[in-house]
Amino acid sequence: MKILLVEDDTDIAGHVSHALAIAGHDVDSAGDGLQGLSRALSGEYAALILDRMLPGLDGLSLMKQLRIKGVETPILLLTTMAGIDDRVAGLEAGADDYLVKPFAFAELVARVNAMTRRADIIGRAAATKLTAADLEMDLIARTVHRAGHAIDLQAQEFRLLEYLMRNAGRAVTRAMLLEHVWKLNFDPRTNIVETHMSRLRAKLDRQNAKDLIHTIRGTGYILRAD
Repeated sequence: MKILLVEDDTDIAGHVSHALAIAGHDVDSAGDGLQGLSRALSGEYAALILDRMLPGLDGLSLMKQLRIKGVETPILLLTTMAGIDDRVAGLEAGADDYLVKPFAFAELVARVNAMTRRADIIGRAAATKLTAADLEMDLIARTVHRAGHAIDLQAQEFRLLEYLMRNAGRAVTRAMLLEHVWKLNFDPRTNIVETHMSRLRAKLDRQNAKDLIHTIRGTGYILRAD
């Protein structure tokens, strides 16, 4: 599994990365909160491990930003603060588990594995329905509703919206859409993405005051409720 570790102490980061690698995990590292936020939003991770005291953006603020942006990846918070109030603050900010320093690396690995197992079970149970803002998609019934109103989509529009909803709050590039929606590993040099995106936007935003799909100039698109 791919895991993001955000820890400014290089010694701890090295030991944690080594322990996770031995356990079979692929680890990305960030040394401050802002870098961690950027990587968490742009990458696909099975779990995040965050130090509470980080330069640039502290761990609690980082978690709150991720949860606001719709990132539901399990988070293990590392901290030297062992008080009950501190633990409650961490959990309320979005942490799924809490580990006080110093800790045994075997326990950290076990907690990460337990978090990802729980997330996998929950994910499988909820995998048939996707939601983003007032938009709902039923993958079994193949239906889409926004604010309770049914939206009729063509098959490719449905697949396009599904990919956007699975990555809600994250920027997706044209290349990503071609690969995951059209199964193309090359650019056909057509406006196929733009055409389908325009049609999808028209259907989603009809009779709605707020747009859900936004263009990020020079990058691609993002589905979010501004």
